[in-house]
Amino acid sequence: MAVNRYDDTRAWYTISTYSGYEDKVAESINQRLDSPEFKGKIFGALVPKEKQIEIKNGKRKVVDRKIFQGYVLVEMSLSDETWYIVRNTPGVTGFIGNGTQPTPVSEKEIAKIKKRMGVEDPKYSVHYEIGEVVSIIDGPFKGFDGAISEIDTGKGKLKVMVSMFGRETPVELDALQVKQL
Repeated sequence: MAVNRYDDTRAWYTISTYSGYEDKVAESINQRLDSPEFKGKIFGALVPKEKQIEIKNGKRKVVDRKIFQGYVLVEMSLSDETWYIVRNTPGVTGFIGNGTQPTPVSEKEIAKIKKRMGVEDPKYSVHYEIGEVVSIIDGPFKGFDGAISEIDTGKGKLKVMVSMFGRETPVELDALQVKQL
């Protein structure tokens, strides 16, 4: 009988994948959970994602974005056998850890990741300051520059003072419709 080099307590581990293969790797592992080789040893794979707002052609769209590009979380009891099964899943490049020893992800970190994934309201990222001059890159004012006069971080909106016909005119824009100069 082979000696197990690993502690087989149930924990979450991070595996690295080829970029763009995260969903395929997780799906491949999750499809085999009921097979005898996985039962009671591997409990699931997860690609951490969060909702974000994207603007394309003036239309606002909510998209799922991967939090950690190129990584998948796997809940399993680590043993030589489970290490081999997961490591040889197509698209997997290895486990994250010290040397050859995979390191479990702390329950605290897993809770933070799951909380971030569970937030239903998409994130607005507003990295601007009042008075900052920005260029409008989308919408009817595309090509204009203006100074930010107000910021609503809750809604991801900016009020930009645009000079038209010799007058400063306030224009309300989504933060994704402008870029820094």
